[in-house]
Amino acid sequence: MPTDAPASGELEARSLELPPGLEIQWLGVSGYRLTYENVSLFVDPYVSRVPLRSLLLRRAAIPDPAMLDRYISAPGPVAGVLVGHTHFDHAVDAPAVARRLGTKAYGSASLARLMRLHGLGDLAVEVVPRRAFELGPFVVSFIPSRHSKLLFGRRVPFAGELTCDHLDGLAPSAYKCGQVWGIRIEVAGISLYHQGSADLDDRELGGESVDVFLAGVAGRSVTPRYWERILPRLDPRIVVPTHYDDFFAPLGREPKLLRRVNLASVPEEVAAVSADARVAALRRIDDLRR
Repeated sequence: MPTDAPASGELEARSLELPPGLEIQWLGVSGYRLTYENVSLFVDPYVSRVPLRSLLLRRAAIPDPAMLDRYISAPGPVAGVLVGHTHFDHAVDAPAVARRLGTKAYGSASLARLMRLHGLGDLAVEVVPRRAFELGPFVVSFIPSRHSKLLFGRRVPFAGELTCDHLDGLAPSAYKCGQVWGIRIEVAGISLYHQGSADLDDRELGGESVDVFLAGVAGRSVTPRYWERILPRLDPRIVVPTHYDDFFAPLGREPKLLRRVNLASVPEEVAAVSADARVAALRRIDDLRR
């Protein structure tokens, strides 16, 4: 079995076979920028990379302007910022990205509270299940989902709603999970599904197939029959693993993978459930600049 580092290189060499003009850029963790017809959409943008010591010492986790300057940009207008849940490694930068790029942030009640803490309540949109948002060339809907129970397979870390009432109190542990969403995006004649954490609500996820599944793979080992439950429902043409890099390690350095993420086994796991789905990966934004 290959190790994770060679496996990531092999998967990155495979084409996603996207429609002409559609670009998907991986920002690391579960973060993406999608661009089509010069309009961009951000999903779970997180480039500030909160250091582990901030978690251990309960220091405030806030956007890093220097990292935002370096890694957050778009060639034209930005139609929105989408957030699947409000753990720090998904939501820290969402308010700053919305402010910088003059766009709204879409997500849960916890995200709306986070936006208000930054003085950006007017840019927050609290979504409802399956309502379609037309954002430039993108049509976006949010599907109720679940976070994997990473704590010994029994509990979701930092569960509950974000209740912090001042920015100084936003330690990493204050970024409570909130409502979890899977995000469906339709653009350029194809559909994508973004899953920030490796679990799902079987009752909520219907049988509408997608072309590209941006699949959070951290935590799948503690979610019973994850692939067996989700792949038949989505029936994707391409599975793109995501959320496998170390979310404490800064961008601009050699990428580190999460411990025991076992990226190398993902193609075999997917093939055991779906004979048609291919597995491919994207290079992280800081790899593209080397």
